[in-house]
Amino acid sequence: MRILAALVLVFAPAFASAQADPAERARAAADMLDVASEKLADAEGARDRVRALTETISAYETGLGALRSGLRQASLREAQLAAKLQSREAEIAALLAALQRVGGTQSPLILLHPGGPTGTARAGMLLAEVTPALNAQAEDLRRDFQELQQLKELQSVSAERLQEGLTEVQSARTILNQAIADRTDLPKRFTADPVREAILLSSSETLESFAAGLDQISAGVAPAAPEAITAEKGSLVLPVQGRVLRKAGEPDAAGIARPGIILATLPNALVTSPVGATLRYVGPLLDFGKVVILEPKADVLFVFAGLETVYAETGEVVEAGAPLGLMGDAGGKSASELSTDGDEAGAPRSETLYIEVRENNTPADPSLWFRTDKDG
Repeated sequence: MRILAALVLVFAPAFASAQADPAERARAAADMLDVASEKLADAEGARDRVRALTETISAYETGLGALRSGLRQASLREAQLAAKLQSREAEIAALLAALQRVGGTQSPLILLHPGGPTGTARAGMLLAEVTPALNAQAEDLRRDFQELQQLKELQSVSAERLQEGLTEVQSARTILNQAIADRTDLPKRFTADPVREAILLSSSETLESFAAGLDQISAGVAPAAPEAITAEKGSLVLPVQGRVLRKAGEPDAAGIARPGIILATLPNALVTSPVGATLRYVGPLLDFGKVVILEPKADVLFVFAGLETVYAETGEVVEAGAPLGLMGDAGGKSASELSTDGDEAGAPRSETLYIEVRENNTPADPSLWFRTDKDG
């Protein structure tokens, strides 16, 4: 996606140099949101509003994720500094007392020593050695206190920007919904027969049996699917920003193992098509919830299950990056997007998208097709 790629090019150097600096990381993420905000204004007047809004929402999601991560790191750094200063409380008190005694004594009295000139000389040498060490300790403390204050201010400002970004991305999603509703020029490869589709749904007990009967639901003879995928196998971008929760064949808490992978995503995350493909089926299926089945090439199917909102229709042909729908927001958890607690572990990612790949109606490991090592 063009906007997302531009954001990566612009802000990647800043993030690379800010890995050890939570403050810079959070500032860079806030800048990403500012760019996305500008793009939202441009997208509303764009000729291809759906594409522009899709790229803008993806940019927002990237910026919001980066800002949460930056705030999380800043919070951890603040806690480390606070613990460090608290553990040195007695040392700091002694240092301040020493500095106060040295700085508060009149210079003629400093030169006097009960031991006479020799004692005075020795005291002067000792003071000359001690003073730089005291100054160094005072400078270290000054830097720690200054960083602590800056982190507190940064978190306050960034939290406000995070709230603004969440409001803006929600507005962008609403505008995208309307833009898709107004869209009339999406090409169709075939038209689905609702009666045949209903019969197939009622008679299918597994995803395998449903996929095997997909050719039956077209009202006419569907043209052959494209013979090639524009992106190389193994390098496809995941359809939604998220983390791999379970790999293919890995059993869940109930002991059920599926041939696909499960991604944990944030509420209302945008799901897009990783490649140009035909939509072989869009709608509810078995216990998978709302499902989108893509056919990027003959005898290859990508199954995305668990969406709350779907934009496309069966038979349509979509391009790479086209919006397919939105994830849900179970129990109205979108408010948790404001939280950074446990964000690194994916705690706020309350929604899950199931991805299954079928080649010749046989399950294939999605990691052979998608870059599952990339965290979104």
